[in-house]
Amino acid sequence: MTDPHPLSRISPRYSGDSLADVLPGALAVLGVPGAVDRLGLSPRLAGVRRIAVLLVDGLGWYHLPVVARHAPTLAGLAATVGRPIVTGFPSTTPTSLVTLGTGAPPGRHGVLGFRVRVPGSDRVLSHVAWADDPDPLRWQPVPTQLELARAAGVATTVVSRPEFGGSGLTLAANRGGDFRGAADLDALAVEVLTALTAGSGPTLVSAYHPDLDRHGHLTGVDSEPWRTAATELDGLLARLVDGLPADAALLVTADHGQLDIPVEHRFDLDTDPRLSAGLRLVTGEPRVRYLHVTPGAEADVVAAWSAVLGDAAQVTTRAEAVAAGWFGPVPEEHLGRIGDVVVVCRDTYVVVASVSESPMAARLVGYHGADTAAEMTVPLLAIRG
Repeated sequence: MTDPHPLSRISPRYSGDSLADVLPGALAVLGVPGAVDRLGLSPRLAGVRRIAVLLVDGLGWYHLPVVARHAPTLAGLAATVGRPIVTGFPSTTPTSLVTLGTGAPPGRHGVLGFRVRVPGSDRVLSHVAWADDPDPLRWQPVPTQLELARAAGVATTVVSRPEFGGSGLTLAANRGGDFRGAADLDALAVEVLTALTAGSGPTLVSAYHPDLDRHGHLTGVDSEPWRTAATELDGLLARLVDGLPADAALLVTADHGQLDIPVEHRFDLDTDPRLSAGLRLVTGEPRVRYLHVTPGAEADVVAAWSAVLGDAAQVTTRAEAVAAGWFGPVPEEHLGRIGDVVVVCRDTYVVVASVSESPMAARLVGYHGADTAAEMTVPLLAIRG
């Protein structure tokens, strides 16, 4: 069966073959009571007592043929022990990190985008610049898989950049694990393998690597810096695979893919008065916009954005998006984090905000967040020691 066209639109899967199923599957392999293995990891990983899960930011399934030219270890693993799975919606880092960490769809865990409105206010929360307000335990109320694992006697560790320790996003996604800071790839490999081999009992290590995504944003997929990051990632994977104990496994996955966006495919809501009319607040990100409107303006905003963007985006109401299952079930207390109107860019289009948001965000090369196959489909590699 062939993969869908990279720009075809696909629906998130919240009942199997999804990013939300990775950690529950790992817990099932480790014998945690009640854990469900929808990915079928248990037969391949029978007897495994230690698992490291590495999330590579920005490594889409559709990037693998490009990566293969610079990352032979990754290419070989993808060909032999790799399969595609699907992220939640929107296909953006904060949402996917918490979907992985909780095993829950976005509607349930509530981290519903890169930037969202704090209900009852005009405050915008950027999940990647989140400290302790709102309280992460209240904003994201679902127990994490690391908490469930630790309660069942599994040793749990989180390995990520030192600056992410104690952040709101880290607590939302990975509370329940001992945090180890790793400032570079060498430290990441050392900390993962050290945590994986520290004890004799069941062990789970969750690790994060951001560089491929960063270079995809700044210079584009298959740019020279991106290729260098792919080669460095390959070295990390080789070290981790070579260092796996016999009773261990490494799961490698990602949060989203990326698309390079041509300059001529960028709408700017800050310079087009047709797009700013009737708006109280705009959140989300360039591929998925959440529009919070003034009272009574919803229909006019839908009509105006539909007219301006045409085939470049789907413009719909929050009620329609929720009813279509984009986020999974959304409890009442999380609805206000989604805009009254939801705009999902198609093909290779974005809606930037050159004045009201960071100017750099309007000048990036690579973007993600929408529901194309290239953005939503990520790899899952399962390697035994």
